Amino acid sequence: MRPKLLQVFFAIAVVAVATTLGGCGGESPSATTVGADPGPVHVHGLGVNPADASTMIATHTGVWRLPKGANAPTRVADRFQDTMGFAIAGPNRFVGSGHPDMTEDLPPFLGFIDSRDAGESWANVSLLGEADFHVLEISGSRVYGFGSDFKQRSSQFLTSGDGGRTWAKRPVPEAIISLAIDPNDPMTVVASGDKRLFMSSDAGQNWRPVSGPAGLLVWRQKLEIVSQKGLVSATSRPGQSFRRIGRIGGQPAAFDSGDNNLLVALHDGTIKVSRSGRSWRVLYRP
Repeated sequence: MRPKLLQVFFAIAVVAVATTLGGCGGESPSATTVGADPGPVHVHGLGVNPADASTMIATHTGVWRLPKGANAPTRVADRFQDTMGFAIAGPNRFVGSGHPDMTEDLPPFLGFIDSRDAGESWANVSLLGEADFHVLEISGSRVYGFGSDFKQRSSQFLTSGDGGRTWAKRPVPEAIISLAIDPNDPMTVVASGDKRLFMSSDAGQNWRPVSGPAGLLVWRQKLEIVSQKGLVSATSRPGQSFRRIGRIGGQPAAFDSGDNNLLVALHDGTIKVSRSGRSWRVLYRP
């Protein structure tokens, strides 16, 4: 456990950076800033790397790797990049967005970034200095992102059909907290706002409301959702009734799938896994 003084100092550093740049639109603190590694702080995204079955954990203080069977994650590449949006596109290939490590000479908004070596290095693909995606999903060459525009500091929903090189802005009924892509049709998505679900069959050009609870979404064979109360529900098709199937035992911070499993992070940093969503096993507890 870190000394109490270090915890306080780290909290002050985070608040100072966030206050300076507005909300979460700032750079991440680094080990150089606080004098010691704070560990994983605030999980933004999860996934499983198909190359080695490691669970990847994207956080406010960098990307972490939890090898299969390991008890604790390790920091990837000694980087403290605040990876807000995160998705796994294939073996050792990740996409992301967020804010740089404070040791890097980069704009505060990273735009859309790509890693081909499991997070060891990242390259900008587009929107450097322009966009910060908090919700980011990819299927083949189709990418969806919801987040902030740097100039206007307003929310925006963008989609790309060429792997994130060029983007089109699309309207959304309300701010998005989660989005899931139909595994059989990348043009079809379901998104969640704070209180409702809505669906598009044309890559976000048009939306319609669908029944179901708001929350964090995963679309495998079924569409699965975990509410902010930690209740897991599923439906075989959007628009049909959701059926309650389980509880995660806390409030979710991130929800995703990989290696035929569901993954969830709680707000205290605990990572859990489940095959069906009914019962959950702890992978890592801080």
